[in-house]
Amino acid sequence: MRPKMNVQQLRYFVAASDFGSFRKAGAALGVQESTISRRIRDLEDDLGSALFRRHSGGVCLTIAGQRLLSRARKVLRYVSEGAEIVGAVGRVKDGHLRVGIYTSLASGFLLELLKSFGEQHGGVQLEIADGNPAEHVAAIRQFRLDIAFLTGTHDWPECETAHLWNERVFVVLPQGHTLAQKDEVIWSEIAHENFIVSDAPPGQEIHDYLVKRVGDLGRHPEIQTQFVGRDNLMPLVALGRGLTVTSEATTAAHVPGICYRPLVGEILPFSAVWSPKNDNPALRRFVSMAKSQARRRV
Repeated sequence: MRPKMNVQQLRYFVAASDFGSFRKAGAALGVQESTISRRIRDLEDDLGSALFRRHSGGVCLTIAGQRLLSRARKVLRYVSEGAEIVGAVGRVKDGHLRVGIYTSLASGFLLELLKSFGEQHGGVQLEIADGNPAEHVAAIRQFRLDIAFLTGTHDWPECETAHLWNERVFVVLPQGHTLAQKDEVIWSEIAHENFIVSDAPPGQEIHDYLVKRVGDLGRHPEIQTQFVGRDNLMPLVALGRGLTVTSEATTAAHVPGICYRPLVGEILPFSAVWSPKNDNPALRRFVSMAKSQARRRV
């Protein structure tokens, strides 16, 4: 049967060896001398061999104690190194965080959040991925994404959600458009216009959004899908190919030949979605920071 020993016993044993005294070892570790003596006596009993010779001036190692000492130091060093590694992960000194987005990073809540997190946790590698809500949620359930920021306040099965911020909705106009002279625009003023959307996210959601809003006015919108990314859609507006709509964060991006005008009464909520089964420490810190930022903005 193997002898039993634990890290605490080894720590007491090494300290007693270093100080040559149970009393001094106890003072250094902040425990009573009797506790040191008792734990080392238990260790000796388990090992079946004396580790120290006791004398009036303190203690000194036996041959068995000398052989154990170097190994005990190694064990304590490995334990300490392991604790530092785990602690670093828990404190998010390093790690990886995969973030799905469905909005612009040009400005606004999400840009501020990513900037703050990067400043406080510079060792965490951030990976950003565009995608539509269904793709992001599937990736979250499969742990291919840690968190996603989506429009709306839907409850997604097997996921946690938190409504964090709202953005106004803007129509994107060519600078020469008659409505460019107005401070705000209402839907009835653009219901007859031609619209363009991207085939990339969030193009489909914008398409559905336009169909609903213009449809509420009794019209069917003319919408053409352009096979370009979000960034290249705006220059097409400047070229007169059609209008589009976008969220407030996007309006920080300057594109020659276009202007942004808010649509009266249109507010778009944004939520974070993540899996409660995801134990990534970086995710926990990120969610906590996002919620704190949201509370400060209320």
